[in-house]
Amino acid sequence: MTAADYVPEGADLAELRQAACGCHGCELYRHATQTVFGEGPEDARLVLVGEQPGDREDVAGHPFVGPSGRLLDRALADAGIERDSVYITNAVKHFKFSERGKRRIHQKPGRTEIVACTPWLTAELDDIHPEVVVCLGAVAAQSLLGKDFRITRQRGTVLELPDFRAVATVHPSAVLRDPDRDAAYRGFVADLRVVSGLLRD
Repeated sequence: MTAADYVPEGADLAELRQAACGCHGCELYRHATQTVFGEGPEDARLVLVGEQPGDREDVAGHPFVGPSGRLLDRALADAGIERDSVYITNAVKHFKFSERGKRRIHQKPGRTEIVACTPWLTAELDDIHPEVVVCLGAVAAQSLLGKDFRITRQRGTVLELPDFRAVATVHPSAVLRDPDRDAAYRGFVADLRVVSGLLRD
C-alpha cells in the first residue's frame, strides 16, 4: 500500500491537505503526532521540497518551523526570494524518529517510505504547476530526480524537466551541522541565488 490509495483525484490543495491527515500509506503514521502537509500560495512559482518534518514540525503541524526553518528563512531573504511567495513541503509527510530517553532523534526515511509518500508530492506539484522546484537535501532530490541523483555532484545545477526546472541543494540542517557553518551558509545562499535568477527570467 502507498499514499496513492489515499490521494483524491482532481483535489485542490485544501482537499489534499485534509485527505493526507488520514494517510496510512506507510508505517510512519503510527508514531508521528500528525501529518505535516505543505503550505504556501496555490499559485506559487517556486516550490521548496525538504526531506520530512522534524520534531518541532511534527508537534506544530507546519513545515520548517524549527531551527532549519529559521535558517532557511534567512537564506531566502539573503538570496532575494520572498518567503511568503514560496510553497514549502516535504518528500515524506510524517516524522520518522527513534526515542532516546525523552528525546526523539531524527531518522532518515527509507526508500520504501519515500516511494510510498511520493503521490502526495506529485499531487501538490500537479495542483500548483510551479516554474521552479528546489530539492533541499538528498531525500528530496532522489524522490523527484531519481535514486541515483547525487547532490555532491550536481548541487546548484539547473535541470530542465518536462513540467518545471529543478535545482538541488543541501538541506538547511546540513548547514547547521557543518563544522564551517559560515562557508556552508554562503554555499547554500549561492544555490538559492541561482533559483532567484531563474524566477527573474
